[in-house]
Amino acid sequence: MVFAHRGSSEALPEHTLGAYLRAVDEGADGLECDVRLTRDGHLVCLHDRRLERTSNGRGVVSAHTLAELNRLDFGSWHPQWPDSADDLILDRPGGREAHASVLTLERLLDAALGAGRPIRLLIETKHPTRFGHAVEERLVAVLRRYGLERPGPGPVQVTVMSFSPGALRRLRQLAPELPTVLLMELLPPWLRDGRLPSGIGIAGPGVRLLRNHPRLAERLHNQGNRLYVWTVNTAADVDLVLALGADGIISDRPRFVLDRLGR
Repeated sequence: MVFAHRGSSEALPEHTLGAYLRAVDEGADGLECDVRLTRDGHLVCLHDRRLERTSNGRGVVSAHTLAELNRLDFGSWHPQWPDSADDLILDRPGGREAHASVLTLERLLDAALGAGRPIRLLIETKHPTRFGHAVEERLVAVLRRYGLERPGPGPVQVTVMSFSPGALRRLRQLAPELPTVLLMELLPPWLRDGRLPSGIGIAGPGVRLLRNHPRLAERLHNQGNRLYVWTVNTAADVDLVLALGADGIISDRPRFVLDRLGR
């Protein structure tokens, strides 16, 4: 499976509606996003704790209300802006605003449900945060409202990811049927045999970790775990993770990866 990392984020500003619509058009099997809580309790799709890199705002995300974030420009920082605002996106509801506005999780869920085909959605909860367990609580509440808190027959299937084992334990308590991914950048000693913490069935190593420890993939699979690898953007890395039997590839360049797979 090929997942669009923060949308088709090489082509368009990450975590904007336009980036996700483009990933759907490009044929990605799924979409990946990060979520953070605003000061007034809304989940927004933003990776960084602070606003400076991807907007014209300043300060930490959690100190701002959704209304304040809605006044910021999240598109102009992108190297391709404004040329990346192609006609395909501009002709859709939202137009150029889709490239520049903060994206709420609800709006992303609506887009996934409106894609007209099956979409898998990977949602990463970001920690540490001043809101602690409230992030997972709010996430499950939103998913429950959409009927997505457990695997079902619908076209959208949700998996939750985190670098924090504690966050994933909370998810299991709140929504026991939701699949979870433990993300990892370094190799912890306890993972050397490929065994994940109880209740977690998917490992999410960075591609650099697998370059340095390629046998980890075999050990994870031998323990019955699946493997979603991030962020895979080059031909060499695609070939590496395919050779290692990755079950999911998370990429800023979903169309490039799909072409590499012959799809």
